[in-house]
Amino acid sequence: MWFAFGCQNSNGVNFYNILTQEPDESRSSAAGEDYISLQVRRHIRPLHSQSLSQLMNGLIRKKLGIIPQNVTWGGQAEEVFSYMAGDFMRPVVDVVDQLLSAGVNVTVYNGQLDLIVDTMGQELWVKRLKWEGLPVFNKMRWTPLDDPTSQGVTGAFCKTYKNFGFYWILKAGHMIPSDQGPMALQMMKMITRQV
Repeated sequence: MWFAFGCQNSNGVNFYNILTQEPDESRSSAAGEDYISLQVRRHIRPLHSQSLSQLMNGLIRKKLGIIPQNVTWGGQAEEVFSYMAGDFMRPVVDVVDQLLSAGVNVTVYNGQLDLIVDTMGQELWVKRLKWEGLPVFNKMRWTPLDDPTSQGVTGAFCKTYKNFGFYWILKAGHMIPSDQGPMALQMMKMITRQV
């Protein structure tokens, strides 16, 4: 798998955010750790801060009042990641075409610093769509969006036409909400038509 090869040969430059570099000890596998478990440890677990876990497993659990005691927020992340490993790096152009044709709203988004799911690669597969609105979408210009924390500074670009949208988030890698939380929230508000 080229991803594993690339990570081992990048001197710790993180493929999920190319502006970050990992220390030597976090790059190597622990005894018996497979590739998927290594990726979970490197990229998912660091996002599960204690305060968020406390909030989700405390106040939110209590407010909802429906979460079984044997279920904890984030407790199933590694298992889900493992079960979905077979879908990793598989083309979905046909599925997206079906959704668009059925009138389902589809949004594609990514961070500019993500080497795994890079913007140019996203644009290439989008151009392979057979969706009737694609010719108009392709002719559209990217619309700059202000960074919600720095008015007048561009934080993202977007293109939307009919039931398809594409957001390109600046200064963010694969984990957009952790890299650019306010911009991710603005994007979500735009997608759900709250702005």
